[in-house]
Amino acid sequence: MLRRTMMALAAVALVVWAVPAFADEEKAGTHEGKVVKVEAGKLTMSDKEGKNQHTHAVPATAQITLDGKAAKLEDIKAGAKVKVTTEKVGDKIQVTKIEAQKAD
Repeated sequence: MLRRTMMALAAVALVVWAVPAFADEEKAGTHEGKVVKVEAGKLTMSDKEGKNQHTHAVPATAQITLDGKAAKLEDIKAGAKVKVTTEKVGDKIQVTKIEAQKAD
């Protein structure tokens, strides 16, 4: 009985700890790092140190630049430095701007 209670408390503690972490990822703002890969309508990036990969769905309405010039998502290659801006649109967080610079 005590073991079940401890397991239940551990599960509740995990949920309470994890929910704010997921909520932070869903906040509007900017994300800077490096491009890992680009697929149709998706950009996978890491943080500046090359860790913590995450993927953004990129809508057709997103403003995309490469080295300061208008570009398409598929023009951005792995290794490029990238700054992704997200904003709350309706009830969702959405990518509105991608600023990329070719890798050195």
